[in-house]
Amino acid sequence: VQLVESGGGLVQPGGSLRLSCAASGFTFSSSAMRWARQAPGKGLEWVSSFNRDGSTYYTDSVKGRFTISRDNAKNTVYLQMNSLKPEDTAVYYCAAQGIWGQGTQVTVSS
Repeated sequence: VQLVESGGGLVQPGGSLRLSCAASGFTFSSSAMRWARQAPGKGLEWVSSFNRDGSTYYTDSVKGRFTISRDNAKNTVYLQMNSLKPEDTAVYYCAAQGIWGQGTQVTVSS
């Protein structure tokens, strides 16, 4: 089982980024997929999930700005992040099947 995130980077406040998480080694289409983040000096925070029943979850601070989606043909889950704020700065991790990716850094700064 492997999860590989990509798409992080430095962006100005108000900007956008799209994170990707490529999965392998398990049946992606039937698996819940989750995004979490860890800001400097803070604990892990669940950001969003795409559940097995097709429902989605967003933590309150990202509702209306972030969108999770998945492409089962590509075994990939995405996190579209718009209207980014400095407080969104964190390492973002993809998680599924008890496995975590290596993380991708998102820095929101002018």
